Amino acid sequence: MRPSTVAVGTIASLATLIQAFTHPGLLHTDTDLQRIKSKVQSNAEPWLTGWYKLTNSSFAKSSYTPNAQETIYRGKDGTHAENYPSLYKDIAAAYALAIEWKVTDDKTYADAAVSILDAWATTLKGISGNSDKFLASGIYGYEFANAAELMRDYDGWGQAKFAAFRDMMVSVFYPMNHDFFVRHNDAKIDHYWANWDLCNLASMLSIGVLADNETMYQEAVDYFKEGAGNGAIDKMVWKLYNVDGQVLGQGQEAGRDQGHAMLDFGLLGPIAQAAFNQGEDLFAYGENRILAGAEYAAKYNLGNEVPYTAYQNSDVTQTIISDSSRGDVRPIWELLYNHYGVLKKLNATWTKQYRDMVVEKGEGAEGGGGYYGSTSGGFDQLGYGTLLYTL
Repeated sequence: MRPSTVAVGTIASLATLIQAFTHPGLLHTDTDLQRIKSKVQSNAEPWLTGWYKLTNSSFAKSSYTPNAQETIYRGKDGTHAENYPSLYKDIAAAYALAIEWKVTDDKTYADAAVSILDAWATTLKGISGNSDKFLASGIYGYEFANAAELMRDYDGWGQAKFAAFRDMMVSVFYPMNHDFFVRHNDAKIDHYWANWDLCNLASMLSIGVLADNETMYQEAVDYFKEGAGNGAIDKMVWKLYNVDGQVLGQGQEAGRDQGHAMLDFGLLGPIAQAAFNQGEDLFAYGENRILAGAEYAAKYNLGNEVPYTAYQNSDVTQTIISDSSRGDVRPIWELLYNHYGVLKKLNATWTKQYRDMVVEKGEGAEGGGGYYGSTSGGFDQLGYGTLLYTL
């Protein structure tokens, strides 16, 4: 558990404020990694199938060559070509290689992972484009921080090089995360869908842990609990129902489409997992409000009916739940089910059924690294949940 700290007020101080965080302590702790390693080495299922899902990925090769860019563009700004696939592909590779190193102790994978991190640390100066740049600062910020968090204890990655990567994350990604919370791209506070807030929240929280910065971390946790935008948990899972004795929670994007409605839980899972690994149980916050929302989304996307209340904000009115992208497959359910259904033994019936469906479609395990599509949607989550989260 982290001690309390006196807040600091300037971005310049954010990279140097040191507090007692658990490391590694984002998606995976040392205990998690030892469990994964022992299961793979003993050929235990379903971990072994999950391991092969990762090692068979084209991103899990030690020969992978990074393609770092000085400025990442996401969203057409009328001038620059979009180049953000270079970033999400390199992140997928760095993360997969980091996991391979942790499981095998083969430094070939570690060296390949840090070569990617070093390339971006010394090259990336900014993220731009249209409003979609804030999706890049959020999704890729939290994913990149996770890859680096796994590598921070590698004796082949010197402190100066780690510091260069950390400082890049603090100077490039964090200011955009913070700015989105404060200004929301100069839009009405409820204009942007929940996933925009959530991805920037995930990034800020993850960079806070990576940089040992209590102020940054706490800013993210506070926003989750009481933020002004749609990513705050009571605005994200905004309507609760009691259905046959079970609490279900209608998500803010349920009337938009199901791909985004489930992406929200693909972001809430990593946010809560990272906080949980630092001693803050956001899974339990609001009487397990994330679980209520996940169960609602899973039940509907499995083909069942759920109650729906018309949703209205300053921009939209949605009178019916959307069936667009209903049944969308994302590798997000192992994390949620294993925490709620296995670790805490709570009723996660529909989350488990959705996990089972995704695993079946993946031939025995959740995939990652573009397994669910070669465009950005396939990289919206790091994946490999069967290997990494099965308890």
